[in-house]
Formats: sequence, structure tokens, C-alpha cells
Amino acid sequence: MTIPYQHTPVMAREVVDYLAPAKGKVLVDCTLGGGGHAEKVKSQKSKVKIIGFDQDAEAITAAKQRLAKYKDIEYVNDNFSTLKEHLKEKVDGFLFDLGVSSYQLDEPGRGFSIREDGPLDMRMDKRQKLTAFDIVNTWPAAELTEIFKHYGEERFAKRVAEKIRWTRDEGRVTIATTAQLKELIEKAIPTWKKRESVTRVFQALRIAVNRELDVLQSALNDAVALLKPGGRIVVLAYHSLEDRIVKRTFNAAKKAGLLTVLTKKPLTAAATEIALNPRAASAKLRAGEKR
Repeated sequence: MTIPYQHTPVMAREVVDYLAPAKGKVLVDCTLGGGGHAEKVKSQKSKVKIIGFDQDAEAITAAKQRLAKYKDIEYVNDNFSTLKEHLKEKVDGFLFDLGVSSYQLDEPGRGFSIREDGPLDMRMDKRQKLTAFDIVNTWPAAELTEIFKHYGEERFAKRVAEKIRWTRDEGRVTIATTAQLKELIEKAIPTWKKRESVTRVFQALRIAVNRELDVLQSALNDAVALLKPGGRIVVLAYHSLEDRIVKRTFNAAKKAGLLTVLTKKPLTAAATEIALNPRAASAKLRAGEKR
């Protein structure tokens, strides 16, 4: 079965430049997605080995289809929190392209989209049990407030959480779809900036469901430890919470004498790229080299 996993890699030229792939090197793509960055590397340096991780089985299938003509690619259907379990030797490079993919956003059945109605799911790995449905329908209002405030940086977090609590507990309504949740958020927001709040709350739920920030911190530390001297790590982050963790981790590794930070400030996409791929607008690229 062919999966329509449309994926335009963000800042592909900059990623390849910082990874500095060369014959015989081993690079780990921790967020393989549709294989866009891996394809860019392979098309320029075909004799680089790539180990591609992705917890989304559909992404692995799509990447295999896209990269079928290339050799020396190993596919790992697992979260990048398991790097130490799968990598038995040190490698020459790591790439993290964080967040949700365009395919996951555009596929209503995955439950990430604010544009299309679908089940309230939001799991990147369908094998895990916890879903956005579980959080919205069972977590106390105080915990909902905390994740909306912390992970979504939503100023009306308490109002949204209380609206959800009243609807499910007092109104006896099961909140089962993205459209239902979107409507509740919009009703709870007393301003005209309703779309921004919906986006932030959906982001917060996605992060909570997939424990994105928790696993990112430990995975970055593992990646630095698993790099050979002179090896590179490149990270693309798409919101301030991710970028803050990357910056803090790189600076701590630098202070410990483990890493040279190659980007004093994060790189951003050129206006021409953003015009072609709007997702690139929020991207921040940071890179480091193992000492």
C-alpha cells in the first residue's frame, strides 16, 4: 500500500551543510518522517549510512517507499528515547526534526488537525494507550489547566479547562472529536483570537499525549554521548518550549566540554522557502559538534 505521506523537508540545504555527510559516515535521523531529509543526504552523498527512527509506523512505510532506490538505510520503528537501546556504536551525526509532520496534521483520522474533524487521538505511536480523548475526558480540570498553560502557553488555560470539565461532568457530554473540542475552546475564549488559542491547546494536548518534551531532553543528552569526536548534531525546533530545551542542553554540553556550539543564534528559513513551505516559518535550527 502506498501512503500519501507528503513531506517537504524544512531547511534541507542547511541541515545537510551542518551534518557534513561524507563517504563511510553513519548518520541517525531521529525523526525520519516521510524521509525528506534522508533523501536529501542520500542524493548528495549516497555512500553515507542512515539509521532512521520514527515511532509512527505509517512514516516508516512512507519513508521506505520514498527511499527505496537507496542502499544502506536501516529503519527503526521506535521513539528516539530508545537511542541507547538500538545504537551499539558511536556515530557521526544526529538529526532531530521535531514536532508533528504535515501528513499527521493533514490526516483527519490522526486527530491532530484543527481544520478537519476526526477522532480525538493525537498519538504519534498508535501502539501506546494514552490518547487525547483520555486526557480531555478524564483528567481533572487542574491538570488540564496546567498542561494548557505549560505546554501551550495559553493565557485562558483555566477558562478552557473549566469549560471542558463542565461539559463532560455537568453536561454529561463525551468529547470525542476534534471539532467538538475546537468548538468548546472557542466558546471559552473571550477574545477574537480564537484560532490562536485552539492551536495552542491542541499543541499542548499533543505534547502531553506523546510526552514530547520529557523524551526530548533525555534523547538530546543521549545523542551527544553517542557522537564520535567531530560528529555533528542538528536540531530543528518549531516552538519556544522545544527550542529552549535544545539551547539549554547544548549550552550545558558546551560547559561540560563535550560540545562546540556551531550556531550562536538559531538559524531560520529564508523568505523564499517560507513562501513555498509555510511550515518553515517557525523553524529554528541549532547545531553542535562533539569535542
